[in-house]
Amino acid sequence: MLETSSEHGRFDRVRGRIERDLLEHNIPSLSVAVAQGQTILWEESFGWADRERRIPATPHTMYSLASISKPITATGLMILKERGLLHLDHPINDYLGDSKLRAGAGSPEQATVRRVANHTAGLPLHYQFFYQDEPYLPPSMDETIRRYGYLVTEPGERYQYSNLGYGILGEVIARLSGKSYADFLREEVFLPLGMLRASVDIGAGLEEFQARRYESDGSLYPFYDCDHPGASSVYCSAHDLLRFGMFHLKQHLADQKAILSDEALDEMQVASAHSSDVDGYGIGWSIYDGIPDHYIVGHGGGMGGVSTLLRMLPASQTVVVVLTNTSETPTHLVNQVAVDILSVLQPAYGEKRARAEEQRQQAQADKSEADFRPDAHLLGQWEGMCTPTRVISPLLSGLKRAVISMLSLDHS
Repeated sequence: MLETSSEHGRFDRVRGRIERDLLEHNIPSLSVAVAQGQTILWEESFGWADRERRIPATPHTMYSLASISKPITATGLMILKERGLLHLDHPINDYLGDSKLRAGAGSPEQATVRRVANHTAGLPLHYQFFYQDEPYLPPSMDETIRRYGYLVTEPGERYQYSNLGYGILGEVIARLSGKSYADFLREEVFLPLGMLRASVDIGAGLEEFQARRYESDGSLYPFYDCDHPGASSVYCSAHDLLRFGMFHLKQHLADQKAILSDEALDEMQVASAHSSDVDGYGIGWSIYDGIPDHYIVGHGGGMGGVSTLLRMLPASQTVVVVLTNTSETPTHLVNQVAVDILSVLQPAYGEKRARAEEQRQQAQADKSEADFRPDAHLLGQWEGMCTPTRVISPLLSGLKRAVISMLSLDHS
């Protein structure tokens, strides 16, 4: 059974940092939630979910998660896999409608569901947002695939983080389940896991619980949507995201249904792709194994008015959630809150991470020094004039218009 600890005093120093950060960096609100095993150690919120209406944030405030939507989408995908409705190593085109992936490199047959899920299918990054105060609406997923569903590198060749890929996985979920992506997640993931403050965008009746998204100057972003909801569109409270993380660490709570087998949860956390950004990527999860004895599974999220983090340490059954409603929060501040929390729970982690960071910075400095070897003919004192901004700006504006024009082409 889920228990709640009263040991909040352990986190006083972290609380002090958060309160300072909110003031110094004009952060509207920040919510944290921490659990070990089946015990919630700390849940607390700071600041305003809605500054204009003076609504304070709480652990049950629903934040836009941005890319933490991906492991949630991957969870839905694995439910369908366990029901025998899809195979991870079959081409994803087998599960799409009239609009299918096409290849500028490699073959679409090599773009399997697994490769889309671990960002090695060859799809581009892609992001496209549609604001409530503008006359443009998101196209259908068929239309997005038709316009942008091109493999730009050979499948399996390299890791390329792709919002488009997870938008396509959301479409696969909808097609195979016969439900909308939003309805499937609500009925098959959120409600069975007891996540009552979770939805795709803001579900009907949940409007009063949302954290509004803010710019760095404190102004509100108008509500916006995107054409890759499987990658970016989930809202969730810190409390419910903590429950989601606990389930993925096999801490099956009494009021949660076993929507996935333990074997499926393990499979999602196996790193099958690698890059310079993360030590590994599984099915919806980033894997970090750079700190000895402190293997981390998790995901972060960031877009306009959003900076979020979910970290899980399987060895100690620890889950940490940090959510904010501004993208102008320096990413390192959100990461540092998580590091501070983990360091309270496991002092050895903080010490090892500090040493690893020092080694990383030293190695980076050594590499930069070794890589920079100017030609002897370039050494000396130089004089000259920079190109005026009034010359550069029109050139950049023209280039931007050309890129937008190319991206808007119908490639059918």
